[in-house]
Amino acid sequence: MSSAITIISVLLIAFFLFASSIKLTGWQKQIFAIQLQFFQSYGLNRQLMFVIGLIELFGASTLWFQQNLLGLSGALAIFFTSIGAIAFHLKFDTWKDGIPAFITGVLSAFLIAQHPASQNLF
Repeated sequence: MSSAITIISVLLIAFFLFASSIKLTGWQKQIFAIQLQFFQSYGLNRQLMFVIGLIELFGASTLWFQQNLLGLSGALAIFFTSIGAIAFHLKFDTWKDGIPAFITGVLSAFLIAQHPASQNLF
């Protein structure tokens, strides 16, 4: 793995392990309440928040395997989760609320583009 891929993977893994753990367990009460409020303002419920937490956990836990399709599927999971978050933030909030999702989307897109399996796609 190149240095850039390793650094980006570690950053995304750390971010999404943290974010998914809050969505799944609610252990950090203040952040959980803010995220739940976002979801409810979008017309989404706690169960969907839990499912998104599972998708984030899958993405974070598979990102380390960048040399096989498991790593690519993790990057794709994070990318599409980020795109969904951007869409909801732009529709219901301000663009500033979507900045973290934009950053994670760009970083995961970089990992997708650099993945050996995606070289045949581009």
